Amino acid sequence: MLHVFSHAGIDVSEDMLLGLGAGAGFFYWHMRGAPPMLLGRGNVHRPKTDGLEIDTSRRLGVVAERFVTGSAKKARASLDAELDAGRPVMMNVDMGYLPYFDFPDDYHFGGHVIAVAGRDGDTYLVADRDGALHPVPRADLEAARGSKHKPFPPRHMWYRFDAAGAHAPTAVDLWSAIAQNADAMLHGPISNIGVRGIRKAAGLIPKWSGQLDDAALRDACLNNFIFIDATGGTGGGLFRLMYARFLREAEAITGASELAAVADQFDAAGQRWDAAAQVFKAVYEGAPPSELGTLKPALLAIADIEQSAWARLEEAATAAAG
Repeated sequence: MLHVFSHAGIDVSEDMLLGLGAGAGFFYWHMRGAPPMLLGRGNVHRPKTDGLEIDTSRRLGVVAERFVTGSAKKARASLDAELDAGRPVMMNVDMGYLPYFDFPDDYHFGGHVIAVAGRDGDTYLVADRDGALHPVPRADLEAARGSKHKPFPPRHMWYRFDAAGAHAPTAVDLWSAIAQNADAMLHGPISNIGVRGIRKAAGLIPKWSGQLDDAALRDACLNNFIFIDATGGTGGGLFRLMYARFLREAEAITGASELAAVADQFDAAGQRWDAAAQVFKAVYEGAPPSELGTLKPALLAIADIEQSAWARLEEAATAAAG
């Protein structure tokens, strides 16, 4: 999203894009036949929810449209038409099919997002988290877009943005986003979501070794290391370090000094999340599964920090709204 917005002349940081979209979250996900996951990107598009991409755009005066199709042919034609018109395309893909990643052959995650910047015949130029443009053959890109692997098949999803009315974020935009994010983390509809979800995960993770075979346990640990650590595009600390930087930017715009103090709390939470990621990595690499037991007190401590931080943000946003 940063690549596409920068191309359109919108000068905001990746941290600001995350914050404006109420994008820091928590969801404990364990679907039958899939490894359990700790997901930290909040405000993910679902029915009756616009999602981060639309919410961020609206708060910046950008008109955003989301497209989904079951047809690889239609998806290819739309992509080529956008590129021929000089517009880079942001899309969802299964990162396990992208040739520039070094994942195990059976690794799949369809919630990854890339920007396609151009093409040369049947080779597309892909912008990802780094500063390089990666050449990706058409066959690999189409496999990544059309992946059926659960739980997050990408469904050829892509976005179009019209930045003609773009503007810098205002204090009203920022407080609206902060209130939305705090509400999601403190008042989630089910116990798997938000701060309650962190506490639930703390109780469930030590039980994995008795519920999963060795291969499934290693898969779960690898996934969760990637989903928490900067390796997975979170900015480190399950997006908490990015959210802390967003709050410091928001302080400069709103003049609300309390945001800096809450940012310090998110820095502390992010560091603890990174420490948890290292436990997952160690078990994946062969440490005893009993090490997962250390994550119960670690995640409960994180939940306490986040409970306080989100409550302070909710109170500040309510006061700012008058």
